[in-house]
Amino acid sequence: MFFASDNWAGASDPIMNALARHTDGFEPAYGESSLCDSIETQFQTLFETDCSVFVVATGTAANALALSAVTGPAGTVFCHKDAHIRVDECGAPEFLTSGARMWGLDGKFGKLTPRALETGFQEVPQGVVHHGQPSAISLSQATEWGTIYDLSEINTLSALTHDKGLAVHMDGARFANAMVTLETTPAEMTWKSGVDLLSFGATKNGAWCAEAVVFFNKDYARDFIYRRKRAGHLFSKMRFVAAQFEGYFENNHWLDNARHANAMATKLAEGLDATSFCRTVCPTQANEVFAVIPKKLAEKAQSNGAVFHDWPSLGLDGKERLSEDEGLYRLVCSFRSTEAEIDRFLNEIGA
Repeated sequence: MFFASDNWAGASDPIMNALARHTDGFEPAYGESSLCDSIETQFQTLFETDCSVFVVATGTAANALALSAVTGPAGTVFCHKDAHIRVDECGAPEFLTSGARMWGLDGKFGKLTPRALETGFQEVPQGVVHHGQPSAISLSQATEWGTIYDLSEINTLSALTHDKGLAVHMDGARFANAMVTLETTPAEMTWKSGVDLLSFGATKNGAWCAEAVVFFNKDYARDFIYRRKRAGHLFSKMRFVAAQFEGYFENNHWLDNARHANAMATKLAEGLDATSFCRTVCPTQANEVFAVIPKKLAEKAQSNGAVFHDWPSLGLDGKERLSEDEGLYRLVCSFRSTEAEIDRFLNEIGA
């Protein structure tokens, strides 16, 4: 019963098979192989545009390097206060941007709103020498609370941002999970909605270590090859990162993985909500479930092999109240989650 993180799941068979296909022989190093070229073409086909694509190994590298391309040492990046770039990346975005600030804004369950963004623009006004200069916004899709921006929300936030002359970055660590929920296309969820650059994640959805920074506004990509090299993410055997994307996209494997993980999360959420003593606190729109569970039942499940984490309740809606014997927990499903695993967990807590 592994619900700690989708990072705990291993690599899927199609991705491992693709790695095996490319392990023999000799290929040019440092991203110059024919496979690396073909993967960039696949991204361009997928996104229906002439984008620039740079593969890296981790989501933290993708986010930090992407933001370094759109801001500088006096910059400010507006994001949700719970955003991964602000809370969970150990200052990497600040480090690789040479000191730009990740400016946290409020929003229910991980989502920025136009009002919150306007507040940020007031808090950090443009052209005032005493403030870091606004450079970009970053939207997490799906968010840290497993919620999803619909296309109209992305369009609205992008328009407000572009009116200020700023860039729009999307943290797509769970990009596929969000996309299949919206039943949209990669293009519609990104550049057609105003996104300038994307951190495209595959690791949480079946890859071993495969992420990409995708520039729809290619002006921001001018010196990115040097930024990636300086950060240590220009791998000599880059074809093995590219190979993972080959297996990932093959036969829409990435979409199948995401749909399965989302379906398992929905089953888990419905099982918890069907009880009189557990409840989910926000919509389960991707593959994460946030639920209030009696602490004794959670501890019992953990002692019997369930792996999941408690979650800070500070971000809860003000109307939501936890009693002393309740805890807020995050449970994450993956492409490896099974119905039997979820049934066992629900039985463990008496659901």
